[in-house]
Amino acid sequence: MRAVYAQSQSDGDPLSGLVVGELPASQPEPGFRRVRVVASALNRHDLWSLRGVGLPADRLPMILGCDGAGVDDEGNDVIIHSVVSSPGWEGDETLDPRRTLLSERYPGTMASEVWVPERNLVPKPSQLSFEEAACLPTAWLTAYRMLFTVSPAAPGSTVLVQGSGGGVATALISLASTAGYRVWVAGRNPDKLEHARRLGAEAVFEAGARLPERVDAVFDSVGEATWSHSLKALKPGGALVTCGATSGPNPPADLNRIFFLQLKVLGSTMGTKAELQRLIGFLLATGVRPEIDSVLPLEEAAKGFRRLHEGEATGKIVFRH
Repeated sequence: MRAVYAQSQSDGDPLSGLVVGELPASQPEPGFRRVRVVASALNRHDLWSLRGVGLPADRLPMILGCDGAGVDDEGNDVIIHSVVSSPGWEGDETLDPRRTLLSERYPGTMASEVWVPERNLVPKPSQLSFEEAACLPTAWLTAYRMLFTVSPAAPGSTVLVQGSGGGVATALISLASTAGYRVWVAGRNPDKLEHARRLGAEAVFEAGARLPERVDAVFDSVGEATWSHSLKALKPGGALVTCGATSGPNPPADLNRIFFLQLKVLGSTMGTKAELQRLIGFLLATGVRPEIDSVLPLEEAAKGFRRLHEGEATGKIVFRH
């Protein structure tokens, strides 16, 4: 079957291990169902896999892709929830220490078909296109959980989003502004900052800029490069919600600031199937839709990977199968 996969890994040149080609069809696990993929979406997780992070070399070649939407063997349009919990796990699957994402232990969504646990399938409403639906399970679900489950800041609060162009950042801006938050955005690219305004940001600032006032919560997926600014941006008692560390995982802790101002540092990872279903309901109720940077045929996946790797994308890159 046609697939986009990691053949090898390189931290310095991750795209060198990317292949668009033919692989044998995946063999199903017990309790898994087949989905014929119509659209898949690219995430930074796929670049990390090509760097050798989170994907052991002994599992190569591995089909990439956490996100997808398609049609199951019964003809149902479905969205794939990519967090796979261990057998017998009950409750919040993101807290399962043995959880995995598609493309880590099991083949991912960037292929003609994918096998997933039956419990991981969510009906796709007709109001969402396959391309829009494919954007939801990673970046948009991560943003939804950060904003509505993990963060203590309520609608009406002022929040800062670090970064202006990535999938999580654009999702946060869209979701938060629609839900009644006052959204500020900090970033490095002027064009992407202006785009953040069009998505609903009230104000935008250069990365690291002094803000007019402190905020109730900061949403940070960048890590080392923005950590100090994120902490300094918070009101006493405010919360920093982090879901990633693309610029590095070990910033100075600044513990004096954290304990003296009673700041909260909250981690957030992906989301649950129930949260994915609520996210879909939110989109249907509000009319908000994922920001799509570009749609490419699966055969041109390398172009999309390069665009993400070079920081050119604003919103999600989607592959049509």
